[in-house]
Amino acid sequence: MADIKTFNISVSESSIDILKQKLSLATFPDELDEAAWDYGTPLTDVKRLTKYWLEKYDWRTHEEKLNKMPQFITPIPVDGFGELDIHFVHQKSEVEHAIPLLFIHGWPGSFHEVEKILPLLTNTKCGEEPAFHVVAPSLPNFGFSGTVRKRGFRIPQYAETCHKLMLKLGYKEYVTQAGDWGWWISRTIGRLYPESCLASHVNMIYPFPPTLSKTPLLAIQHAMTPYTDKEKIGLQRSEWFHQEGYGYNSIQGTKPQTIGYAVADSPVALLAWLLEKLHDWTDSYPFTDDEILTWVSIYQFSTAGPAASLRIYYEAHHEEGNVSINAARGYIPHVKLGLGHFPKDIYVYPKMWARSLGDVVFQREHEAGGHFAAYERPEDLAGDLKSMFGRGGGAFGILKGKTGL
Repeated sequence: MADIKTFNISVSESSIDILKQKLSLATFPDELDEAAWDYGTPLTDVKRLTKYWLEKYDWRTHEEKLNKMPQFITPIPVDGFGELDIHFVHQKSEVEHAIPLLFIHGWPGSFHEVEKILPLLTNTKCGEEPAFHVVAPSLPNFGFSGTVRKRGFRIPQYAETCHKLMLKLGYKEYVTQAGDWGWWISRTIGRLYPESCLASHVNMIYPFPPTLSKTPLLAIQHAMTPYTDKEKIGLQRSEWFHQEGYGYNSIQGTKPQTIGYAVADSPVALLAWLLEKLHDWTDSYPFTDDEILTWVSIYQFSTAGPAASLRIYYEAHHEEGNVSINAARGYIPHVKLGLGHFPKDIYVYPKMWARSLGDVVFQREHEAGGHFAAYERPEDLAGDLKSMFGRGGGAFGILKGKTGL
């Protein structure tokens, strides 16, 4: 289509100059003598990264690397919100019958998370492993997609945007892979567009415990089955997150505009706000300073600005009725479901709980990895998808004429 245009990231020199000026004028808070990560992002880390961002980090080098991914931008109409310019990566496989896969990021992630798995999913051994055509959009208000100017842009609207993008690209049927907010969006796509979204693999898994009223057989089985040691540790991890790591969610879900002033005006505040999550939500992933600053710079230089992405929390927490985000935690029978359990995710619930979500055709517990599975453990995540959609897998042949082989 004529209105699907190739896209290259090209941050203006003035934006880089303003960033460096702000970094040079940074005022840091004090810190207790024995403070550690439990107090929040440590001062030594923020000072070191601020200095590196100012003096050594080269955005142009990383911009060039990001631009090696095939990127596009196109207007997508969203009911009640007009047209939004949606930026996306679209890496097609050379395999004729490749499976269309929609990769959906969350916060504080971005389209950037798909980078490592692109070659693993598109350049597969012909006839042996399934290949995929991968589409990874920047959600509205994220990355290099457009800004939403009206309130009420909630999870169904994100789902509508992603679904319409896939249709515009010619994918009437497709599968999804997602975590974080992508989990909610992917599940909502499955509810709203069952004729198109035929299977989903998710790596953040947020089910309700089985209950007699909703899933009686599963609830009885659950009551009679003791938790494994791994599941007990996972429950402890989930409890830790709710007790010690959930503050950001409460702030962004109630007063996103207030915290927005800090992250929009101060790149140091943005750095500290995101770095805490990169540290706490991963499985000791060895981020380099360049990796951290590229992650943060995508937010710093985003089209809508770093404050806009926070609003997804407010809008999601203020949904009502049938479009409530809790509907995504219910049983969705018509979407084949694959589950990748990573031990250092923010929610790590027992495997049996997840079977209350739908028709589980693939489930794997991983030995390592956290919230950003595609970035931390790309081989593991790609392996899940190849097993789930490959020959003998629970979702093999789910798309007519598109086995990926």
